[in-house]
Amino acid sequence: MTDRVYVCPISCGPVKQFKGGAYFKIANGLIGANSLKIIHRKDDQTLRTHHCTVETVLDVIQSLPITIRDEAMAQWVGLRSKRADLQIGRRCLSIDSPKIMGILNMTPDSFSDGGKFTRELHLAQKHVQTMVDEGASIIDIGGESTRPGATSVSEEEEKRRIMPAVEYCASAGLVVSVDTRRSGVLEAALRAGAQMANDISGMQYDPRSMSIASAANCPVILMHTPGHGSDPHQNDGYKEVVFDVFDALKKLRDQVIEKGVKRSQIILDPGLGFGKNLSDNLAIVNSLGMFHSLGQPLILGASRKRLIGALSQDAPVHKRLGGSVALAIVALNAGVQLLRVHDVAETVQARDVWLGLCKD
Repeated sequence: MTDRVYVCPISCGPVKQFKGGAYFKIANGLIGANSLKIIHRKDDQTLRTHHCTVETVLDVIQSLPITIRDEAMAQWVGLRSKRADLQIGRRCLSIDSPKIMGILNMTPDSFSDGGKFTRELHLAQKHVQTMVDEGASIIDIGGESTRPGATSVSEEEEKRRIMPAVEYCASAGLVVSVDTRRSGVLEAALRAGAQMANDISGMQYDPRSMSIASAANCPVILMHTPGHGSDPHQNDGYKEVVFDVFDALKKLRDQVIEKGVKRSQIILDPGLGFGKNLSDNLAIVNSLGMFHSLGQPLILGASRKRLIGALSQDAPVHKRLGGSVALAIVALNAGVQLLRVHDVAETVQARDVWLGLCKD
């Protein structure tokens, strides 16, 4: 029988709204909260939920069973601790204010813009420059579609698709993330100038990626997927999706740390849309604040996802901008530090207006 604990901020909002009262800053950022719930679970059942304030949280933690007391304290510390700047080669990327990651799909069959940039490299280069001009801090390049039902490609084909774009972006001095599950692709991309690893499998599909990322000391995005084989959407069901994803991300974080990746270089992604139905996705979005208790920066990839269509009369992919921006604002209000998006200009504008409303 296993005891587990979860420290969850509630009543989150811009820090300025709490001035004059007791509150704490989530990740020492722009979002704060003045109350929490501490959930004690055993064998997938909730035994007790403690509601507390900033003034009473330590007393509540001390009242917990000794088996979960230290973990609760670690989560309380992780919830509030400042996130370190990401070390990008010789540069540092501050995430004190939210950053935008622009998506470049070098695939013929991606759900959103598959095939658009694979025919001629100059089209991809132009799109990259547009995203940078619009305010993207990171360019995320992928060569394998991971939409439901997508056909797997070979490692060599994935390299062929992405390497020209990686080399172009690196030569332009941009921060380049490579979206891949394969260690060979990651290794080649890092050698060509990429500086980040974005692995939808949390480095479970090809565990060698952990040692490569450790040797490169590059930031690593670990995403939750229920399936670690060829199909990342394979799912035998969740008992409680938010707790299950939280536990899985905690396990992934600890595994890569054991393999030598610095904790300060780990970013976590709850993996919207991957092996999750609409109610699962909504539960995660509504619980984003809890994932800060893991003590890592968070990234959300909600752009143009299927849940937007499901909530908007089956809107097709190219008509999901409004829903994408809405989810981006929800993520910002939950303190998420990075947003992975297709529509950079619109998201940057929404982010900048949000920042203006948040700051004194």
